[in-house]
Amino acid sequence: MDAGVSALLGAAVGSLATLGSAMFTGRTAARSQFGQWRRQHRRDAYANYLGAVYDRDVALDAVRDALRADRPDLREVDEKMEHFAAQARVVHRAAEFVILEGPPSVVEALYRVVHASGDLAEVMRRMVRDAQAGDTSGKAADTALAAEREHLLYQAVKDLRATASDVLGDSRIRVS
Repeated sequence: MDAGVSALLGAAVGSLATLGSAMFTGRTAARSQFGQWRRQHRRDAYANYLGAVYDRDVALDAVRDALRADRPDLREVDEKMEHFAAQARVVHRAAEFVILEGPPSVVEALYRVVHASGDLAEVMRRMVRDAQAGDTSGKAADTALAAEREHLLYQAVKDLRATASDVLGDSRIRVS
């Protein structure tokens, strides 16, 4: 009887150890899967935001190109501004997902992009208003200021990319 009880007890202990090991492995796998899922959502949010920023910047370049002429076609400028405004709304929607999904470091980098973008858009809106009013007195200064602010925006976007890359654990991605 002692041998039978020992065998039964040994089988029970072995089963419990196997069950515990399976639970631990399952928990670890679930945690790993959740981490991968979270990284993928963040990666998607960051990629969508950066894509939207790029499209908005292309629209802003079109506005700037339309304003280059000595006497810009105001209808063309207005069309380009409408397209820019639509792209800006897409960027704002994409930013909401980054804010929801991203850690504070990414959100701070995003706010730097938002601030730099707003500064550039402010100059461009002033240039459009001046063109509509026929005022060319500040065109050269505003063009230079727009170029400076565009560079600051580029730097902020570059910083966001690097920060997002660090958060995602993908240190291979570097933007110089």
